[in-house]
Amino acid sequence: MNKIWEGRGVPWVHQAILVAFLDALFVVISYGAALILRFDFSFSSIPEAYRSGYLWSMPFWIASTIVVFYAFRLYHSIWRLASISELQMSIAAYIVLLPVYGLGIIFMHLRMPKAYYFMGFIISFCMTTALRFSYRMFQTYFGNREGAGDEEQNRIMVIGGGAAGQTLIRELINSRRLHTKVCCVIDDNPNKIGRVLEGIPIVGNRDDILTMVDRYKINHIIYAIPATTGKNQKEILNICKETKCRLQTVPGVYQLVNGEVSVSKLRDVDIADLLGRAQVKVNNDEIFRAIRRRKVLVTGGGGSIGSELCRQIAKAKPKQLIIFDIYENNAYEIQQELRRSYPQLDLVVLIGSVRNSNRINQVMHTYKPDIVYHAAAHKHVPLMEDSPNEAIKNNVLGTYKTAMAAAKVGVKKFVLISTDKAVNPTNIMGASKRLCEMVVQMMNRKTDTDFVAVRFGNVLGSNGSVIPLFKKQIAEGGPVTVTDKDIIRYFMTIPEAVALVLQASYYAEGGEIFVLDMGDPVRIDDMARNLIRLSGYEPDVDIPIVYTGLRPGEKLFEELLMDEEGLKDTANEMIHIGHPIEMDDEWFEEKLKLLDKVSRQDSARIKEIVAEVVPTYHYKK
Repeated sequence: MNKIWEGRGVPWVHQAILVAFLDALFVVISYGAALILRFDFSFSSIPEAYRSGYLWSMPFWIASTIVVFYAFRLYHSIWRLASISELQMSIAAYIVLLPVYGLGIIFMHLRMPKAYYFMGFIISFCMTTALRFSYRMFQTYFGNREGAGDEEQNRIMVIGGGAAGQTLIRELINSRRLHTKVCCVIDDNPNKIGRVLEGIPIVGNRDDILTMVDRYKINHIIYAIPATTGKNQKEILNICKETKCRLQTVPGVYQLVNGEVSVSKLRDVDIADLLGRAQVKVNNDEIFRAIRRRKVLVTGGGGSIGSELCRQIAKAKPKQLIIFDIYENNAYEIQQELRRSYPQLDLVVLIGSVRNSNRINQVMHTYKPDIVYHAAAHKHVPLMEDSPNEAIKNNVLGTYKTAMAAAKVGVKKFVLISTDKAVNPTNIMGASKRLCEMVVQMMNRKTDTDFVAVRFGNVLGSNGSVIPLFKKQIAEGGPVTVTDKDIIRYFMTIPEAVALVLQASYYAEGGEIFVLDMGDPVRIDDMARNLIRLSGYEPDVDIPIVYTGLRPGEKLFEELLMDEEGLKDTANEMIHIGHPIEMDDEWFEEKLKLLDKVSRQDSARIKEIVAEVVPTYHYKK
């Protein structure tokens, strides 16, 4: 029977014929039962005229029922997925059957008891509708219990008793391939506790998660509240990760809106879900309007930030996108990706260094971009401590040369990607980025181009960040290395950071340093422990954590704003503006020339000169 219902190897037409046959049988049974009920279950008491009328009317009753059901596509549905829409179609079909039956009574000159018509109609509706939901009922109440004793079966707890949770539970129940058993639901709404969702009990709120995991022997938890992010999500997932169950979540609220919530869309919970920060929102209309039909150049376009900039810019349909990068492999990868995703995009990919004045001038002169996003930079703190001259040549002088070339060809906006390490820097990389900010503010005063900088903290998953390192160390069995137990950092995902960069560039009027709201800082030690738990291990038991000490130039915490800058709000509550700091531009340009000269000589004096220009830079001599 299951084969017929499931359609495994049996065409759906055969299934429809079977259901039509059963409909016909139920119509005969329904009106026969109605006639017997009318005469108090005494078949001998039924007058011969009524028996003849019953037999005379049945062919019409059956034919009209099947024709109307077919017109309402009641033989086309997948009944193991039956829902409210199928019930609505059944009700509509029976409403249409009322006048059809009435016409039949008139033309056949039937003279049957009124109770016969009424009871037969009601019994017929109940039986044909019950037929269509019978498979789902059996699947819900019995099918999901099959193999309950199988220890390999996934025993699932669903967090969230809303629409997303209901959709997932329904699919999990109806799919035999997944070999799962949905055991319980958790929801913080007190009005839902004690009730059932798709036959599954809602057993408590977040405080009951640990208890219910033990009671129902749960080994798999699905977080199905796409509309909830930030602190609430962090608190619930922090409880869940203590259970050592596999954790999965739905991607986001837009998936629910598009009707895309399904088992296939689930993903494992990752460290970004535990940041405890509200979902970043930007005005895509403003961003797309600012970029559409304009030429855009991205330096360092093959890097972590640069490549994501290129992806989001490509969506805005620019007139032309120019990617400039010194690393050919990175440039090739983003080139191929964008060609696959956006075949109509006018894409130019160029190899070269921002340190090469002739090359960057030639690129600017040839393509004359309207907007430049300058993401090319050396960013690794320990490496730059050992090669400070390279940090100055690439970051500071590269920015200066790119900015000069942009101004010469009349670029409208120049956006520097900066970092929180530029604030009160203790390392040469941070100091070099502070110098880059000073360059763009000076250039904004000297030229007609709007020069701005966007400053934010660490991004999850970027090249060289701690997350890929931790994942690699966990895969190798540990130890996971953390520099200091108390070290904290601000974190944001790469797509979030880039979206805010694009939004900030829309607000840019020239000279601003935009500061992104990174949420609350995260303890790196907590992040390492969470990542170990999300990988299915116990910190300090399965995977040891080793503290290696702060590296040269590294701080326990980063700041996003210098004391003298102050803050001004923008239309986006996650983007703020630091006021420009006054300085002597002529003196600063002289210092840039000195840095250029000294960096070529690989002089040990480089940090001393940087400290003269950036008074907040403190380094160990």
